[in-house]
Amino acid sequence: MVTNEGAGVSGDRVLYGCMGLGGSWEAGPYGPADIDAAEAAIGAALESGITAFDHADIYRNGKAEAVFGEVLARTPGLRERITIQTKCGIRLAGKDSPGMYDLRGPNITRRVEESLTRLRTDVIDVLLLHRPDPLADAGEIASALMSLHRQGLVRHFGVSNMGAAQIASLQARLDVPLVANQLEMSLYSRDWVEAGVLLNTPESARNGFPFGTLEHCRDHGIRLQAWGALAQGRFTGRQQTAAERATAELLADLARRKGTTPESVLLWWLSRHPAGIAPVIGTARPDRIRACRDAAVREPDLTHEEWYELWVTARGVPLP
Repeated sequence: MVTNEGAGVSGDRVLYGCMGLGGSWEAGPYGPADIDAAEAAIGAALESGITAFDHADIYRNGKAEAVFGEVLARTPGLRERITIQTKCGIRLAGKDSPGMYDLRGPNITRRVEESLTRLRTDVIDVLLLHRPDPLADAGEIASALMSLHRQGLVRHFGVSNMGAAQIASLQARLDVPLVANQLEMSLYSRDWVEAGVLLNTPESARNGFPFGTLEHCRDHGIRLQAWGALAQGRFTGRQQTAAERATAELLADLARRKGTTPESVLLWWLSRHPAGIAPVIGTARPDRIRACRDAAVREPDLTHEEWYELWVTARGVPLP
């Protein structure tokens, strides 16, 4: 069995997700204001103790990577202080083609080369496969990844939105360990945690999370990363349901008692889980990035009882 012990990837408690950088999702150019906004967000992340930055080749039609590269170019020494992670495998819809997933070997190689150019760097620290491609051949994927690794273009590999069986199939064909799996996980999107406790209950039929994925990642040293970790503000600014309002009140109370922010408590709920989950925060607002600082620099300050109280309150109904 290949493991990732000693892989040397970032140990950051929190990653900064760069999807909000670069202006609009249109294919047009970005401008100076977009670069300045990216610089402000990156600066707020660094001030908050976050040094791992999560990208994807499709974010803002490539402009998220491009403005990040602009900031690297204007900030000598920054590249050596940070970890850059990006993803490939999704192709946005175009005039003559549908939106699709594409993990064919040549496409992986081309997309990585394009990301390196936009990011203005010689190497990607971690490359994630963004979504499973039903037509992809695992051997072809592995061959492309190993070629990128041998060339020194990518240091480490991982996946995103994949279950245990898909990960195991790919890992069996790789000579290097997969180091990360990025999934939607939050106090709002709870399928990942509830899959393990709803077995043999009527609710289990509505849970689509691939059972055993958390355990597989934990047993094989694959770090779980949580996208959507702030739950799009559902508990920290735009509550819509009774359960969300009750959870927001509980978060605010816990934050007051612990001398921190509701955002940090919300992220602590993820990182308190023994699977070692690293939240990815995607806001482009510097003030909201700074509100996550304690999640990045402090151990999760939640008791067993407080963790469960947040879970049950967010569910809106008791556990089975």
